[in-house]
Amino acid sequence: MADLEKIQKKLKKKLDANRYRHTLGVMYTAGALAMRYQENLEDALTAGLLHDCGKYGSVKDQIRLCRKNKLELSAEELKIPALIHAKLGARLAQKKYHIEDQRILDAIRYHTTGRPEMSILDKIIYLADYIEPHRKMIPGLSEIRRLSYIDLDQAVCNCADATLRYLQKAGRFVDPMTQETYAYYRKQQFQKEENKDKFEVPTNVKDIC
Repeated sequence: MADLEKIQKKLKKKLDANRYRHTLGVMYTAGALAMRYQENLEDALTAGLLHDCGKYGSVKDQIRLCRKNKLELSAEELKIPALIHAKLGARLAQKKYHIEDQRILDAIRYHTTGRPEMSILDKIIYLADYIEPHRKMIPGLSEIRRLSYIDLDQAVCNCADATLRYLQKAGRFVDPMTQETYAYYRKQQFQKEENKDKFEVPTNVKDIC
């Protein structure tokens, strides 16, 4: 069982004030989503609290820490330094904060990009990072917040789509994993809509019972 109070004290010293405030926002949002979807509450709080534990110092500092911890960085991660902290965070959560549960480590690892076939915990942390209360209001955020408590998969799809649109509009490099996440969950939503149409009874059909 993780000592969340002890971890909070350590993170408060490591992270800047805004990052720490965001971290607490993600932790509590993850807890709310865990209760909504009957996920393990402690696991969600722990993953939410540690999701950005590798996001401190400069990019050079993060790369140095990756090398020190024998973490290989892909070409995409070197092109998009904002991705590095997720992989680093999963390793630090394991080594410095003694988290052994692979589900929690995976949720930290994929909280930025998502991935196809995410676990419920993965989805919760991915969304909590995007919708927590301190996030600046951007187009589509209110709808993703609403969907997060109604349909996790649709919320993930919308979140990945919004991220891709933002990156493309800003002329930034788009990482393949976010593209894969969107493609997987968009296909899933298409299939859900097709099945709904297939079994939906027309409203003009009279009850013959």
